[in-house]
Amino acid sequence: MMSKYIVKRDMQGVVWFTINRPEKWNAIDYDVMDGLLQTIIEVEKNEDDRVLVITGAGRKAFCSGGDLSVFQNLQTVEDAHQMLSKMGLILYKLAILSKPTIALLNGLAIGGGCELATACDYRLASHGSRFGFVQGKQGITTGWGGATILLERVAIDHAYHLLMTGEVTSAEDGKELGFIQHVLSDDDAKRECEEFIANKFIHTTKVVKAYKKVLNRKWLATGLKDRMLEEIEECATLWVTDEHLNAVQKIMRKE
Repeated sequence: MMSKYIVKRDMQGVVWFTINRPEKWNAIDYDVMDGLLQTIIEVEKNEDDRVLVITGAGRKAFCSGGDLSVFQNLQTVEDAHQMLSKMGLILYKLAILSKPTIALLNGLAIGGGCELATACDYRLASHGSRFGFVQGKQGITTGWGGATILLERVAIDHAYHLLMTGEVTSAEDGKELGFIQHVLSDDDAKRECEEFIANKFIHTTKVVKAYKKVLNRKWLATGLKDRMLEEIEECATLWVTDEHLNAVQKIMRKE
């Protein structure tokens, strides 16, 4: 059976976590959650691991969010909250990781896929990639704490626009909004990402960790984790509304 995720380490200390579900638009299920959590824990502990890059298999999608073929069965607030908080706490661990993290968008990133990208320090996107916080069109809010993190990453007016409209935006427009740091060509996104790391990053691990501590102290002081958990609770309540359940059924019928 093909693994749902692939973890590779290169000689430069870059750890590549690839969601390997192209037939599902690289949607996240419980197995991918567990693999991502384990990778984050390993990268934090392993001194040879310098940078974590998260991407998706193929060229169509970075990540389409949660796998609704699995999560459509969550019919109570409690069940929804269990799943949402599980992934939300993983994204919190990703956000406070003491080493640089990059979301390499190699195609469509929507819903929870945008939340995953937002939890990373950098978002690099291949030309032609698109992203959108489409949850509002499905009768829910961001369910993994992504709106809270987005408001830390992007100017408030831009973040609010992305959340309230649910528009799917090009990588180029995303750069103008401050969500995307760098737009790559379609030729070899992985190679360009490697060059970005080699040319842009400070390579002294102690310096990098010191700067991440500064950021994490700010987030600790402003209660980032608690704010994310409050956001997740609100989404869990909306998860079981008729509006969301009907939207999920429409999506599943299209699949």
